[in-house]
Amino acid sequence: MGLTSNKVLMVAIVLAALLFLGTVWLWPRLARQNWRAVSGRVGLLLGTQLALFAAVGLATNQAFGFYASWADLFGQETGQGVVVDHMAEGGNSPVQVVSASRVIGASSSLPQMAGQVQKVNIIGRTTHIATPAFVYLPPEYFQPQNRARRFPVSVVLTGYPGTAQALVDKLHYPSTAQQLAKSGKMQPMILVMMRPTVAPPRDTECVDIPGGPQTETFFAKDLRDSVTAHYRVDKTPASWGIVGDSTGGYCALKIAMHHPKAYAAAAGLSPYYRAPLDPTTGDLFRGNKNLQNRADLFWDLKHLTAPETSLLVTSSRVGEHNYKDTLKFIKSVQGTNVTRISSIILPSGGHNFNTWQREIPPMLQWMSERLVAH
Repeated sequence: MGLTSNKVLMVAIVLAALLFLGTVWLWPRLARQNWRAVSGRVGLLLGTQLALFAAVGLATNQAFGFYASWADLFGQETGQGVVVDHMAEGGNSPVQVVSASRVIGASSSLPQMAGQVQKVNIIGRTTHIATPAFVYLPPEYFQPQNRARRFPVSVVLTGYPGTAQALVDKLHYPSTAQQLAKSGKMQPMILVMMRPTVAPPRDTECVDIPGGPQTETFFAKDLRDSVTAHYRVDKTPASWGIVGDSTGGYCALKIAMHHPKAYAAAAGLSPYYRAPLDPTTGDLFRGNKNLQNRADLFWDLKHLTAPETSLLVTSSRVGEHNYKDTLKFIKSVQGTNVTRISSIILPSGGHNFNTWQREIPPMLQWMSERLVAH
């Protein structure tokens, strides 16, 4: 059974409950002062605490999607990361479809009725970055009358460490987009769902690291080129948006601000506005002060030409640490008179999936209104 399996979580909960009841029941019998009784008490306490920690840890991972598998948890995951692209020019597609599945909660398994979620590998021609992703294709994509139609695209990024799978089955992006389009609240849209961490386990903060992964270039150029080469989408920025939560939210805002000719709109759910430097990131800038400044969105707004793009930021008055910075960011963008800014401010809500699930439907509607279909 997998790490994110509900069966594993239930087994851990039941085991913890049984050990707790067993401790209460057996404690009087182990009240003596001999080594066997003492060893029994220690064993019961240790076993109960380990079971409780395991249950809480599994539940937390289920809620936040930190690790996708046992191999990922124990650092044995080797299927992702920065690789050298050995394909010749004009060779295989830069998007390799691994599998296809139905949309969770859909009443039909037919793609033309319910859409489809494809698990893919995306390969960057210039950055030589390869990373897995999930692509949601709406029902309209498969309908005969839409063979010549090109669809708008939203790139959807997780936080760090995050898993792309969580965007599908925890935050429910495909099913939410399908329901909103069905009810006429947004246009049919392709979603490209992935981690911003394209060189795991390192947190690159979507920076072009000197001598390291060129993550910003991957999202600004290679990802768009790869998706455009494989799917019926338009390459113009008016058809492209980017969104993310937490680290992904920071990446989305930064990439749209730095590359308005790549993305017409960006949304940051609970974003921050400066790239951190910590053990997970390492030295991102190699002493280059200009690169470090450009990774600060407040510095960008003050010193660079304001980009002609639309931005959406979210926060909560109670529960989010980014609330004051978000208000400051909104005010700074308003001062440019060029970049357009919108916001979703909840009365309360923490930095978690539950909060983002409340923000995703209105965010997708906002994004849909700013992208053009051809």
